[in-house]
Amino acid sequence: MAKKDPKDMTVEEKLELLYQLQTTLSAIDEKKTLRGELPLEVQDLEDTIKGLETRMENIQKEVSEIEKAIVEKNGEMETAKIFIKRYTEQLQEVRNNREWDTLDREIKEKQADVDLCEKKIKEAYTKVSEKKQAIENTRTLIEDRNKDLAIKREELDEIMQETREEEEKLKEKSRELEMKIDPRILLSFKRIRKNARNGLGIVYVQRDACGGCFNKIPPQRQLDIKMHKKIIVCEYCGRIMIDPELAGVKIETATEDKKGKGKGTKRASRKTAKKEEAAE
Repeated sequence: MAKKDPKDMTVEEKLELLYQLQTTLSAIDEKKTLRGELPLEVQDLEDTIKGLETRMENIQKEVSEIEKAIVEKNGEMETAKIFIKRYTEQLQEVRNNREWDTLDREIKEKQADVDLCEKKIKEAYTKVSEKKQAIENTRTLIEDRNKDLAIKREELDEIMQETREEEEKLKEKSRELEMKIDPRILLSFKRIRKNARNGLGIVYVQRDACGGCFNKIPPQRQLDIKMHKKIIVCEYCGRIMIDPELAGVKIETATEDKKGKGKGTKRASRKTAKKEEAAE
């Protein structure tokens, strides 16, 4: 049997296919809902671990730079000490006060350099100690997050395993349905579905209202929907609307509700009347 061209289909056939597609996609959404927040939690943990690893790498670079600075300061300090020793020896050979004062001033300046280097080196070692402690704390955090990630991944894998086969069948069915639908209508349906909060692109009329946004639909528009002569969208939410009967859904109408309520009111009125007669 030759495949029917989507453009040659009646509006009724197009609506039926769209509703079948919506039902299939909603079933896929339910499978995703079963997974809950786990995928997001797994992603958050992965991002957190990556951030912690980057942080640890940055701290390690800072430690390397500080240790390099310590080596340089040690070099400067040793050079200053050599000059101090040299100037101290020269003090033994001075011939006048001016030479003494000059050498004494140089010795004091170099000693100040030594003291400053020692202070800087001490501060640097303190920073290195703090940084290394931060690295250890970060490493511990990474280990804890990795344990949490392993647990979350295991939970997610279990759920995925349970739903994967059925979800794949639903996806295959949705692909087959999409092949039968007019591309232009399919594109509009997907756009509507994407913008809809509950993922419904096509809904049936419920209690004289749109099944998506629940705004009232005028009687004439409801009649147009039942006629299946053209594709009609809700003027409030933009969803495609379909007659419940065409969707294969049996719902209680507002008229039936009113009838039921009317009977109940009549019974109540009779009971009240009898009570009043008895009282008289």
